Amino acid sequence: MATRDQGVTHSGDAGAGVLVREGTYGSTVFEVEPGGAEFIPLNERHGRPLQLFWTWTSPNMEFATIFVGVLAVAGFGLGFWEAALALVLGSAIGGVTHGLLSQRGPRYGVPQMVLSRLGFGYWGNILPAGLNSVTAGIGWFAVNSVSGALALNVLTHLPEVLCLLIIVAVQLAVAFFGYNLVHVFERYAFPVLAIIFVIASVVILSKAHPGAAHHTIPGAWLLTFGAAFGYAVGWNPYASDYTRYFKPDSDKRAIALWAGLGLFISCAFLEIVGAAVGTAVGAGDALGGPGGMTSLLATPLADLTLLAIALGAVAANVLNIYSGALSFTALGIRLPLSLRRAIVALGFGIIGFFLAWSGLSNAGTKYENFLLIIAYWIAPWLAVFFSDQLLRKDPEETLLFDKRHMNWAGPVAMLVGMGISIGLFSNQTEYVAPVPAHVGAVGDLTFEVGFLITAAVYLTWHAVAGTGREKAPVSTT
Repeated sequence: MATRDQGVTHSGDAGAGVLVREGTYGSTVFEVEPGGAEFIPLNERHGRPLQLFWTWTSPNMEFATIFVGVLAVAGFGLGFWEAALALVLGSAIGGVTHGLLSQRGPRYGVPQMVLSRLGFGYWGNILPAGLNSVTAGIGWFAVNSVSGALALNVLTHLPEVLCLLIIVAVQLAVAFFGYNLVHVFERYAFPVLAIIFVIASVVILSKAHPGAAHHTIPGAWLLTFGAAFGYAVGWNPYASDYTRYFKPDSDKRAIALWAGLGLFISCAFLEIVGAAVGTAVGAGDALGGPGGMTSLLATPLADLTLLAIALGAVAANVLNIYSGALSFTALGIRLPLSLRRAIVALGFGIIGFFLAWSGLSNAGTKYENFLLIIAYWIAPWLAVFFSDQLLRKDPEETLLFDKRHMNWAGPVAMLVGMGISIGLFSNQTEYVAPVPAHVGAVGDLTFEVGFLITAAVYLTWHAVAGTGREKAPVSTT
């Protein structure tokens, strides 16, 4: 039985000082999940690692994934095989880190952005949690809503804004109910999406021209690698959000395998299909939206593919809204409402709708920039998270909720890593840093440099200070 003492919840299945999610939820699907970013009680734990495969496959079966491959060939000018290599490697790294991050959910029973407090401290964690709230709950939401709306527009010929409104309404309905409905939605969307996309992909690959010559821009391979990594790693800050309800003794290797494999296979496969689209149609048509891809298909299959693209956008955005809302509740701002996560999700959805509305035109360039920007902050965040794991093998759960837990090495290292890497290596349409401006062949090395600098600063800080392995006292405030 959980009790409250000076704002801190104590529970028989969680350490003293750990905030426990109030209310009962269990495995009921059509019930609004209570609470926010608190610890999930053991009697509420359910699920199995295999479900992570479709949870992380379904949301990538959409045009936004395909467009990464389209961008590699039609935008950056790579040949098909060069693009395929960059796309596979970028997706693989993002899949590996995703699997590793997913493993800690059952042990600690909290979302990924609460686990992030270990490396950033309670208040310093506002930096990554705030960034994830914006990029997930608003940014990714807008990007995927646009792709889904454009597909629905081509299919139905309804006004684009009405298509966008339909897509957003469905997404919000699923995300509002919460964890259980999100998992069920991804499960039943999976076979529909898989069958349609596999059939469409076989047809598209049969019409590709892998040997087609292209005019390659400087650094195209590294730009493609960065875009693929940015797309896959964009899911990393959500990882334990979808494993925190699992029992603590769940198989960690199975969790890493199914989470990482679902993400990798869906991203790499459909991005390669996108590269094939780039070789089969003109650059303008390929970059113009789903219509270029479906022009390669017979009308019935084209219509089914457009429907699948719209469904895939919904599958992606229910995760984006849900995790974005969790990240917001992990900022440390205590909202007294029992449905705080659900209400925050609605707020993000409304903001994301208007942002998506403004992005219905010129979506291609905006999407390219967004993909790279995602990696700009996530790579330094990963560097802090994994560096802290080297120092703290099995940290106490009380660190996650202790407001006195300070670790300024995290936010400082992340800001230094971001500042130097973006300032010197960023390669965007809006800003080209000095290094790529003078040596175009480097492409965009921002995330690689950001990761290395951040890790070096964080580990050096703790080595000099002789800290990082300490155990924080239990807070009572």
